[in-house]
Amino acid sequence: MRVIGLMSGTSYDAVDAAAAELGLDGDTLTLRPLGHVAAPYDTRLRAALTAALPPAHTTLAEVCRLDTRIGRDFAAVAVRANRALCGGRAELVASHGQTVYHWADRGTVHGTLQIGQPAWIAEATGLPVVSDFRPRDVAAGGQGAPLVSLVDLLWLRGRPGTPVALNLGGIANLTAPDGTAFDTGPACALIDAAVRDHTGGRLPYDVDGALAARGTVHGPLLARLLEEPYYALPVPRTTGKELFHGGYLRTALSAFPGLPAQDVVATLTRLTARTVADAVRSVRATEVIASGGGTRNPALMRMLGEELPGLPLRTSDALGLPAAAKEAYAFAVLGFLTVHGLPGTDPACTGARHASLLGSVTPGRDGLPQVPRAGRAPVRLVVE
Repeated sequence: MRVIGLMSGTSYDAVDAAAAELGLDGDTLTLRPLGHVAAPYDTRLRAALTAALPPAHTTLAEVCRLDTRIGRDFAAVAVRANRALCGGRAELVASHGQTVYHWADRGTVHGTLQIGQPAWIAEATGLPVVSDFRPRDVAAGGQGAPLVSLVDLLWLRGRPGTPVALNLGGIANLTAPDGTAFDTGPACALIDAAVRDHTGGRLPYDVDGALAARGTVHGPLLARLLEEPYYALPVPRTTGKELFHGGYLRTALSAFPGLPAQDVVATLTRLTARTVADAVRSVRATEVIASGGGTRNPALMRMLGEELPGLPLRTSDALGLPAAAKEAYAFAVLGFLTVHGLPGTDPACTGARHASLLGSVTPGRDGLPQVPRAGRAPVRLVVE
């Protein structure tokens, strides 16, 4: 089955689309990457989304407008991916949507909201769409994240030692082979916020890690940031920009007025490297396989290597999944599992009471997907 996975992460800078040929061979799920494309949100949409996200206040009218505008953007990228990557022969779209709120309180997740109305995707492509993946796991007592952890478990199974899958988006998360999976804290969220503040919004992120490379880590600021109680919560735990946002950063910086921008960015980059490394050590990893936009930041990857001396650190490209699109491929897998009647979670990863069949299905032009229900869940994923 040819499936297009759509994803926009906590950095909310672009919509990523990855196309894959997926199939079940006994207890093995096979994935053949067909390619990926990305389309940045236009400046006005990104500004509107930024203005609506916590801790800002918004209205239901604005949420409705964003739901439609993001849905249309996702639809346009899905149409492009189908034409360019699948020759117009895709059979299913799996859309993560855009997370706008993850309701977590003292280690318990009560709800989660992703927008980007799937009806626009189904109408534009004519294909059935699986969406709204996270709420079912939350309803079953889980964290609803990291939701790609099941795919990581299947993908890394059989590798020697204790390989850890690490995603460096706005928020960093990892998955270990024993099912331990959690958000470690910010990856690029605070770095991006500092760069936007410093440049008046001209730059959305630290391009090539240039600012961090020119700066010096400020010890007292780093120590203050490391006092954040989130890092001491038991796993599984999840977080987002509800906590790690621009206002959070400005509050921390108020105790250190006049710090040069490059020193602030260097310190925030070290914060990410330090908290990720602490999490990696906690699961006794023997190898780290990283993906996400943070892998394109040389300063962050250098600092992470310094925090984990001697530990192999490579990107998912080395194992056949492009680091820039791994999460989009993962949601293609989750959509495939859903239409085959297979669970898309592992309770050990999210803390749920049981594994769940994820998502809601929006019919395509020809109705619901016509696929046989699979007999058993796969135990491994092979990337061809």
